[in-house]
Order: sequence, then C-alpha cells, then structure tokens
Amino acid sequence: MFESVQTLLTEHEDLEGQLADPELHSDPVRSKKVNRRYAELSRIVAAYHQWRQLTDDLAAATEMADEDESFAAEIPGLTETLEAVQEKLRRILIPRDPNDSRDVIMEIKMGEGGAESALFAGDLLRMYLHYAESKKWKTEIISQTSSDLGGIKDAQLAIKGSSSDPAEGVWAHLKYEGGVHRVQRVPATESQGRIHTSAAGVLVFPEVDEPEEVEIHANDLKIDVYRSSGPGGQSVNTTDSAVRITHLPTGIVVAMQNEKSQLQNREAGMRVLRARILARYQEEADAKASEYRKSQIRTMDRSERIRTYNFPENRIADHRTGYKAYNLDQAINGAMEPVIQSCIIADEEARLAEIGNDS
Repeated sequence: MFESVQTLLTEHEDLEGQLADPELHSDPVRSKKVNRRYAELSRIVAAYHQWRQLTDDLAAATEMADEDESFAAEIPGLTETLEAVQEKLRRILIPRDPNDSRDVIMEIKMGEGGAESALFAGDLLRMYLHYAESKKWKTEIISQTSSDLGGIKDAQLAIKGSSSDPAEGVWAHLKYEGGVHRVQRVPATESQGRIHTSAAGVLVFPEVDEPEEVEIHANDLKIDVYRSSGPGGQSVNTTDSAVRITHLPTGIVVAMQNEKSQLQNREAGMRVLRARILARYQEEADAKASEYRKSQIRTMDRSERIRTYNFPENRIADHRTGYKAYNLDQAINGAMEPVIQSCIIADEEARLAEIGNDS
C-alpha cells in the first residue's frame, strides 16, 4: 500500500502550486475540489513524514544500541510508536468515498407505530440537530410536517460542514445513518405502562455542490401544485403554493409545502431532488464497480433495521457493528460520536480486508 505514497506526495505538491495561483480562486467549483483534495492528501503527507522519521530514528537507535545503553532503552518505545503510526498511515491510505467531504440532506419519516413513531421521529430530528451543533455544522430544516401530538410525520434537514478535510465531512459521518431506527419505550399515550416498539426511517443523501453537477432537463419533470395542509389535513393557506416534482426518468418524487411561496417550495424541492438523483446515480455506479466496497455497513436499503433505542434500559445498540452502550439519555441529546465512530471503524476494517483479499 505504501508504494502509492510517492505518487500522492507529487500530487500534493502539484495541488500546493495550484492553490498559490490566483486564477484558481476565480472558479469556485474548481477551487472547492482542489481544496478538498489538498486537505485529504495533507493528512497522508503528515502521517507519511512521521512514519519516515520514526523509521529513521529506530534504525539509528538499533545501530547505536550496542555502544550506548540509552539507545537500546529507546528501541521498545520507538517500535511501539512506529507500529501505531504505520497502522494510522495504512488506514489513511484506504481509498475514500468521493462524497465524504460533501454536505448532506437528511430525511426522517415516521414508520410503524402511529403517534409514537411520529414522536420518535421528532426525537431523531432533535438528536441530529444537537449532534450537528456539537460538530459546529450548520443546519437548515427544509421542510417539516408535524403530527397532532407534537411529533413529526416527516422532515427534511440540510446539514453543512465547515472543513475541507473529507475525514471531517458531514457525509463521512452521517452516511451510516440511513435505515430503520427502532425505539422501545412506554409511550406517553400508554396508560398501563406497557413497553411498545415502533420505528422511524432515516434517509441520507450527499448534497449537490452546484446545480450543474446533476443535469435535469425541464422535459423530464412533471410539476404539480396543490394547497398546503397541516396536522390532521386542515388547510394551511388559501393558495396553491405546495409543489410536487416528479423526475420521470428515475421516478423520484419530491413534495414541498413548508414555504408560503410556490417558487420557494419549487427551489427547495429541486434541491432535494438533485441530492436524491445524485445518490441514485452513485448507487448504480457502485453496483457496476466490482472492485468497490462490498461491505453492508453503508447500505442504503430503506428496510434495514440499523439501530435500537431502548429507553427502559437506557441502551443504544447498532446492529451492524455490535456497538452497545447504556447512555441513551446522552446519545438522544446529540452525543452520537461513539456510535458513529463504531460505524467508521467497521467500514475501515471492511475496506482493509477487501484490499488484503485483492492483494
């Protein structure tokens, strides 16, 4: 794996030259791509130089060990540190998901369980909002349909990061959240204290950087307008401001009604539509690339039960990674980093295993 580092060092040096060119910054799209790639390679370059330095230090200590006991004493510590840095470099060199540095659009929908499912969907929305806040990411609720008891029937949330480093990207962390989230607790509406099980669904899409990135022809769209409605179906306004957009080639449908203006709802709908189309194209490309990741950790299967939130036991468990902790009260308030890191680590292990099998 380390044989490829020299090529990456050369690319890093070339990108450094591009970033010094004022003309680059007159093209925001290209500038963003160059900055992302430079940030990704900078981590590799730093780890590689650290590995080389430790390798040289260990060689020097080994050479001088017979003449000076102080050098011999350094060898165990240098060896241990070198092994750790070497493992870190191996993981950094794993080919990254090209979307890792992208922002995301997340959709949360109530599922089985009626009113309790809607309440849980609202809990998930707040959980992700708090998690984003802890990461200093910006959030925007694009749309939200509330239920009668204060939960949500569905919501669409945009999350925007601030780092150009793909390892710190929003998609790099939240791409694992897509699937069915199951909750076990005593509902507020349960008078006899019985534990109920219900579920809510989460979908996560990488957001399109520029509209031109996903080409959509006007003739490929069917746009319907209708009157917005709120909880229980009552009319929210008296104008046909809600918009339903159907992308005919893929069959993807997006409905938007939060804004009072038909134009605003259409713009918001197109934003979500582009993200869904990008995700669809990526899934198709991944399916065709036999050398691409085969692990199920990142599956976008909408029916997969990925996690259980057990309130009576204060337990959160991820069924893909085996992660389990008894701090659900903290996790549901946004302390999601440990469970998300378990997904990232499992993903890396699967990639390393695949590379080993191919070598």
